[in-house]
Amino acid sequence: MANYPQIDLYIDGRWKHADGQPVINPADESVLGTVPTATRADLDDALAAAEKGFAIWRKTSPAKRAQIILKAASLIRERVDEMAVAMTLEQGKPIEQAKLEIIRGCDIIEWDATEGLRLYGRVIPSEPGMRHTVLRQPIGPVAAFSPWNFPMSSPARKVAGALSSGCSIILKASEETPAGAVQLVRAFHDAGLPAGVLNLVYGNPAEISEYLIPQSRIRLVTFTGSIPVGKHLAEMAGRHMKPAIMELGGHAPVIVCDDVDPATTAATSVNGKSRNAGQVCVAPTRFFVQESIYESFARSFAEKASQLKIGDGLDPSNQMGPLANSRRIDTMEAMVADAKSKGARVLAGGHRIGNRGYFFPLTVLADVPDDARAMYDEPFGPLALVNPVKTIDEAIEKANSLPYGLAAYAFTRSARNADMLADGVEVGNISINHFVASVAETPFGGVKDSGYGREGGTEGLQCYTVVKNVSHKTM
Repeated sequence: MANYPQIDLYIDGRWKHADGQPVINPADESVLGTVPTATRADLDDALAAAEKGFAIWRKTSPAKRAQIILKAASLIRERVDEMAVAMTLEQGKPIEQAKLEIIRGCDIIEWDATEGLRLYGRVIPSEPGMRHTVLRQPIGPVAAFSPWNFPMSSPARKVAGALSSGCSIILKASEETPAGAVQLVRAFHDAGLPAGVLNLVYGNPAEISEYLIPQSRIRLVTFTGSIPVGKHLAEMAGRHMKPAIMELGGHAPVIVCDDVDPATTAATSVNGKSRNAGQVCVAPTRFFVQESIYESFARSFAEKASQLKIGDGLDPSNQMGPLANSRRIDTMEAMVADAKSKGARVLAGGHRIGNRGYFFPLTVLADVPDDARAMYDEPFGPLALVNPVKTIDEAIEKANSLPYGLAAYAFTRSARNADMLADGVEVGNISINHFVASVAETPFGGVKDSGYGREGGTEGLQCYTVVKNVSHKTM
């Protein structure tokens, strides 16, 4: 299809075409192209290339590394329109959201590139004739696994973190949405990145992870995706003594205090929930609203949700696109049916739109019992669950009741409330009075079953390094 790029493997600075599986347009279920399947020989070549690339890249000065990385980001900014069309075709999100994702990816790349200049060590004061120096050194070749919901910014976060720290990387990107990673890698290739520093493969996810992770050449594993898969990969990494960055699922609570305007907060919530059709690990999902404004908030939420224009993301007038695949439709329908059977009220949406393309409306359920599946399984779709609470303490207790701990949100005008919420909610990221979970300069990651390690910020880059102490007695 026009405007959709050819999808190839990228190993040791060269593109390689191979047979594979179809890439489906979620708006009309047409075939966009083919994503190749890496063979065992391809993976061996990528491992050898990453080892060779690391030997070169770790000895490249931080300033030179930053120059190449920033050049890649500049090329991506020049290509944003072309890249956004491909992203919308394969993933479904509205074209303006696709552009914003690409720009956000560039922000991450640029911030990491310059922060890589400041991965300082330190000198520890000691007795005369003795010097203790702490060095931060790149950990080595990285095996990275990125998801389908953010085809460019998620791979960009991993590539930028690894490269800015002096590591090489083998990126296994999503087979369902492969174009973002191809276009990202092409920019680094065109910017002059040495061969082997960045490698891109596709294929059977289980086979690739089970082959790459145990390899002695791989020194770090980074994964973004579901909790069950993340636990499996973390266990595998642990067996081979590999550190890991695990950015796993969430089920984000939103606490709405009774000192805010319910209609305004509901409108803001619809915008936050409809982003990427709710297919976001930090998507606001469980809304706990204080009783005095509960009915007003729920009514306003449903009204605004019903007004969203849903359709093909290439039409700039549409505010929400299709879900990414048929699996998400099945999950939404099952969760809504389960919640209704247990007494939840459907205030908006609830049924698939049409029978071609994976369209599902922003669905608002009220008075959802705790034993409804949607209340304890991450929906990962356009499903909002709205329940009343009497106090902020009750809201915090409900927010913390699940094993998830990635992101949370709260709305209040009270500094006291904000302090209680920031201190009491068990998550890696809490945003108060807005729905932005992280930016390039802040650390991002979860607690509890939502993972460990961080991406973004100084803390994110440090995850790609090892600490070496040099103790030198002068003669």
